[in-house]
Amino acid sequence: MRVLAAMSGGVDSAVAAARAVDAGHDVVGVHLALSASPGTLRTGSRGCCSKEDAGDARRAADVLGIPFYVWDFADRFKEDVIDDFVASYAAGETPNPCLRCNEKIKFSALSDRAVALGFDAVVTGHYARLEDGVLRRAVDADKDQSYVLAVLNAGQLSRAMFPVGDTPKPQIRAEAAERGLAVANKPDSHDICFIPSGDTRAFLGAKIGIRPGAVVDADGRVLGEHEGVHGFTVGQRKGLGLPGPAADGKPRYVTAIDPESGTVRVGSAEDLHVWTVSAQRAIWTSGVAPSGPIECVAQVRAHGGIAPAVAEAVGDGLVVRLSEPLTGVARGQAVVLYRPDEAGDEVIGSGTISDTAGADSAVGADVGVGVGE
Repeated sequence: MRVLAAMSGGVDSAVAAARAVDAGHDVVGVHLALSASPGTLRTGSRGCCSKEDAGDARRAADVLGIPFYVWDFADRFKEDVIDDFVASYAAGETPNPCLRCNEKIKFSALSDRAVALGFDAVVTGHYARLEDGVLRRAVDADKDQSYVLAVLNAGQLSRAMFPVGDTPKPQIRAEAAERGLAVANKPDSHDICFIPSGDTRAFLGAKIGIRPGAVVDADGRVLGEHEGVHGFTVGQRKGLGLPGPAADGKPRYVTAIDPESGTVRVGSAEDLHVWTVSAQRAIWTSGVAPSGPIECVAQVRAHGGIAPAVAEAVGDGLVVRLSEPLTGVARGQAVVLYRPDEAGDEVIGSGTISDTAGADSAVGADVGVGVGE
């Protein structure tokens, strides 16, 4: 096939491109310029899309003997990822920008341009596996990225290739060294790529500004003030701006956020227990929504928050009833469903969390049903 290799400048995408060459494909490398003002250097393992990264990608392409280009997607990235991220936090949500980047940039804007130019598929260094169109977890559980790829629909998956998902990360680095790729020992990127400082609250504060509100307890008593709901997420324990723990000596956690009133509610660890999750924008990797309830394993964070569940498609969304409670489940996160077989690695679908409920509450108004039982 004629394939386009998205080369970030890191070791994973370089080896993915190399494996595509080894497989006999006609490979062209491309680096996505996602920042309107890229820095010259990365800050250790923070950030990406610097001039250094572009240079590393170009050198890797030279070693592999493939053509290489830089495509400017900065405006699209700002609109679809950064602006969406800021707006979601302003609305009291907790978005995952990596999901949005995969959905809107790498496997939409990039893939669409690749197809228009006659390419058959896009190759990336994501840690996941594709087998007969089925998206599965990577062999390396610590690096698995199937969660952030679960927003891809069947058409996008049909044009994707993940060559490194069957190999543990240490072996990928060793392979890169054997191939003479200078990025073999380059640090992995961490945190949010467009916030190289790692200070998400400061970044959001500069974008959103001060919007004062109250921090209240479960009974509505005001415990303190804050400068904006964007500084909080459900499940947060530190940085609440309160003088100490609750009267019983137990720590407080953010349990709910109301962006309209600016209220941040705090409570106990038990108050965080979620038994039911409603989600919008359901995506089924097979392309077809299930006709009734299905058993599954639900995951609500990229590296945690997993529980057996029963899920059901409702309109354009889905409702997930958990067999055991999860905590720290916030609106704006994704809930990803996996098949509950022995392997437990097949992605069934996903949705963007719009509401949650405890054991005795009703939920699902956003998708048109009540599921409290």
